[in-house]
Amino acid sequence: MASSPLQLVDLERYPLDDPESPVYLEAVHRGRAQMAERGAAEISGFCHPRAVAELVADAEALAARAFHSRGEGTAYLEFPDFSLPEDHPRLRFMPYAVRAVPYDVIPRTSPLRQLYECEEVTRFIEAILDRGPIYPYADPFGALNLAVMGDGDELQWHFDQTDFVVSLAIQAASEGGDFDVVPRIRTAEDEAYDRVGALLEGDESEVVTLAMTPGTLLVFEGRNSIHRVSPIAGSALRHVGLLAYDTKPGTVGSALLRENRYGRTEPFATPPLDWPPK
Repeated sequence: MASSPLQLVDLERYPLDDPESPVYLEAVHRGRAQMAERGAAEISGFCHPRAVAELVADAEALAARAFHSRGEGTAYLEFPDFSLPEDHPRLRFMPYAVRAVPYDVIPRTSPLRQLYECEEVTRFIEAILDRGPIYPYADPFGALNLAVMGDGDELQWHFDQTDFVVSLAIQAASEGGDFDVVPRIRTAEDEAYDRVGALLEGDESEVVTLAMTPGTLLVFEGRNSIHRVSPIAGSALRHVGLLAYDTKPGTVGSALLRENRYGRTEPFATPPLDWPPK
């Protein structure tokens, strides 16, 4: 593990240790411009190649700790209102199969965890979002996840229930695993059910695919942009770090969410050294 999490970052392109420098300010400006244009900022090469190799080794070691959840869900990630017409987008069920390593079992020595807990990384993301202070999740499960997806896994079209998501691409799958999105398809005033319905029926004319390039940090407004991870095939696992923040402190997930996503509701007091825990 690098002696400092900042050693995992390409500091020549993203000098997080010098936030007043012209290079840093230009990186923030580019990120804000991307967010304004399409609701997503792709911070390519955020981690340099040596760091990516370290993150891959860490992810491969952690993959056995992932809980595998699968089933069918809607794009709205909520209990459906069955009084709606049968063909309503909120009643369109689609398959999902995903694996997640929760925060409470990711060792403190993990480079991914150390990046997430790095104050300079938080402040950089905060600057790009430009919506005031952000705070790491207080949830012992959901604050940081390693999303592990392998052969047969996929994540259905959906909207996030939070304003923004931050991810770090670590390793691409052998086949599939594309991050497909229709940017800002809905607003608080207009659910755009006609466009959402057309997409769910197979009209992908508005879909944009964001590259799954290891080392890229993605800041993404997922509440109004419908997105999915396409079905995966092959032997290589798709590894993505999911870094959770909110605009208010103390945010935690529900017990139901914990049970569904991680298979348990009580966190470990400290990350287990061995797996399965003794």
